[in-house]
Amino acid sequence: MAKDKAKKPRRPRAETPKGFRDYFGAEVSARNAMLATIAEVYHRYGFDPLETAAVETLEALGKYLPDVDRPHAGVFAWQEEDDGDWLALRYDLTAPLARVAAQHRQELPTPYRRYAMGPVWRNEKPGPGRFRQFYQCDADTVGAPSVAADAEICAMLAETLEAVGIPRGDYIVRVNNRKVLNGVMEVAGILDPADQDRFEHERGIVLRAIDKLDRLGEDGVRALLGAGRKDESGDFTEGAQLSDGQAEIVMGFMAAGRETGAATCARLRELVQGAETGETGVQELETIAALLDAQGFGPDRIVIDPSVVRGLGYYTGPVFEAELTFEITDEKGRPRQFGSVAGGGRYDDLVKRFTGQAVPATGVSVGVDRLLAALHARGRGGAEAHGPVVVTVMDRDRMADYQAMAAELRGAGIRAEVYLGNPKNFGNQMKYADRRAAPVAVIQGEDERARGVVQVKDLVLGARIAEDATLEEWKARPAQYEVARGDLVTEVRRILAGGTG
Repeated sequence: MAKDKAKKPRRPRAETPKGFRDYFGAEVSARNAMLATIAEVYHRYGFDPLETAAVETLEALGKYLPDVDRPHAGVFAWQEEDDGDWLALRYDLTAPLARVAAQHRQELPTPYRRYAMGPVWRNEKPGPGRFRQFYQCDADTVGAPSVAADAEICAMLAETLEAVGIPRGDYIVRVNNRKVLNGVMEVAGILDPADQDRFEHERGIVLRAIDKLDRLGEDGVRALLGAGRKDESGDFTEGAQLSDGQAEIVMGFMAAGRETGAATCARLRELVQGAETGETGVQELETIAALLDAQGFGPDRIVIDPSVVRGLGYYTGPVFEAELTFEITDEKGRPRQFGSVAGGGRYDDLVKRFTGQAVPATGVSVGVDRLLAALHARGRGGAEAHGPVVVTVMDRDRMADYQAMAAELRGAGIRAEVYLGNPKNFGNQMKYADRRAAPVAVIQGEDERARGVVQVKDLVLGARIAEDATLEEWKARPAQYEVARGDLVTEVRRILAGGTG
């Protein structure tokens, strides 16, 4: 019998896990630049930075994600072997803040204003443009009960969008109040003020249904308020089982928007009449509208919109969402609006989970990856990021000379590197410079060294000329020329500033 061949160990597949992606140089640089811009706005409003661990206890995170049908309410969690505690990757930056505010409440100022930036993880079904890891950029005020704090967050959100390159007219910040929605649900008979746990399941479905109005339309939301909805793939989503009369009350709430904030609030008062919580919510919306108007934030930037509810379950008062209003083309060539890029609201009960005492809080979260994608879709992603200046190697025995050139450039604040591959084929060195998006290549062979010069190759100009310039322009604007060795830094700096040879 033939001897079984020993099985070779299986090689791991070189692929990212489903729902995750890698980010390369230009993407990371663009994100960092955006984060710096956002941080500057937050800092100007008086917020301080905070970094928390990526991992929290599952107990501390709580169960507030809308995707409640997945294990552990949509978080990545595992159990420790030694003590049996459950840990999880944070699903947002707000739940960790609640833990920090409770844990360090004796040392922190009140109100505590902080901003945080970093990746979060959600164990949700991935899809086109929907990843399980993404960046958020948050700002929150903990310890301020006045809705002036909510108005300030909305104003800061509008200024943030404009600072990163979204002009007025291309975005709108929509504001609503969960108390108003609770009042509507009380009128509809699916919220009992004396027993908040009653109808909790139905209310959760209603919240998620309203939050999908833009995507599903009125008919889709109405189906989810009733028996349920089957999507194009055949998957069925359970409905809230509301009667036609109950559903009409909720649908009327979503259609309460009017031309002015005052008119919208007047309509909402009619809908929540007799529900004390709802009437309080309308009063808060009126106050927010007045505060924003006093600061010059009119309806071209911020509006009262009853259709905004936010999916997370911990919101208790005002909620807001920033939507980009311009059209883009989807993967099938169909026009559609880009949609939401930021949102937040008041969550007065989140810290209370730890302390037993009510601690008011409000905040906003910006979806950085979506905002970057929006800028790219509008052609506003900024100039293409350049790579480093590449010092080529003509003689491997003169590596010290080439390293000295790179060191001089770096000392002048210019990003530079020496080619460290096999220098035998000069063409490969230039291909490398192209792949690195290098703006300049520096060349010095034995002849140039003897004459005390270097060859400077303007790769950006060379590529532009190769694409669309005439022969006369080639002669008038050479992309490669000699300069004195001592003028290397000056010449490279001039090219990077937009000069020509």
